[in-house]
Amino acid sequence: MDFTQIKYFLKVAETQHITMSAKELHVTQPTLTQSIHKLEKSLSVPLFVSRGRNIVLTEYGRYLQKKIAPLIEMFEKIPDELATMAKLETETIHMNVLAASSLVIEGIIDYKQHEKDLNFQILQNPQNELFDITITTKLFYQQDFSSTDSYVCAEKIYLAVPNTGKYAKMNSIKLSDVKDEGFVSLFGSKQFRYICDQFCKFSGFEPKIIFESDNASDVKNMIAANLGIGFWPEFTWGAIDSNNVKLLEIEEPVCQRDIIISYNMNKVDNGNVIEFFQYLVKYIENRRNP
Repeated sequence: MDFTQIKYFLKVAETQHITMSAKELHVTQPTLTQSIHKLEKSLSVPLFVSRGRNIVLTEYGRYLQKKIAPLIEMFEKIPDELATMAKLETETIHMNVLAASSLVIEGIIDYKQHEKDLNFQILQNPQNELFDITITTKLFYQQDFSSTDSYVCAEKIYLAVPNTGKYAKMNSIKLSDVKDEGFVSLFGSKQFRYICDQFCKFSGFEPKIIFESDNASDVKNMIAANLGIGFWPEFTWGAIDSNNVKLLEIEEPVCQRDIIISYNMNKVDNGNVIEFFQYLVKYIENRRNP
């Protein structure tokens, strides 16, 4: 029983007339009759019986029609459904945001103002490779990821401290000078946290974490409330909006990271992905160099 036999059977079952069915199917009458006979032979049951100049379904024929008609209807919808899926997929950008998440979200919101039909799905999973665009970070001296489908920019890391007491007149500091201070930080699973821990390790100490969160805004607010000191990326977290906090340049070691934005050519049409990638690069450059 093949698809052509099923298609021919359903048409004859609908019209109950061989000549009319052959005309609508654009096949010869002998071809259609032979196909029906082959189907009956393969099933070992009669599907039609003659009644005057027409034919009618047998009990077996009615049963077969009832069972396969919905399946064929579903099958015939598949091309349109796949086309709809492809359209939706083209209009959806899958992002894996492992760094600079606040800045990236701001960029997406701004982009949606003039591209309302474009959708974004955002993940934060370092093990996931099924993405259109990923934003990650690394220490500036690690392997260079730059390529034709990626963008790399450097970001200096400052130390956010209270604008009082011993820090009030400082503009820079050695990281080893704050080894006994309490730090507020992102959770250890975050890439930015790993980078900052490496800076401390290079300076000969492990930071004493007094507060940590998976949300950069929480960390920013804790630092602004003078509840501890912390590392502050130059532009991705935005400016400090509190007079009680100041940013000190770290003299030693060199505290800098690279932010990497890259994209994959996963789709049949990658136009939206490339266009947003280019927009996001420009958005970050504008934030980096206001």
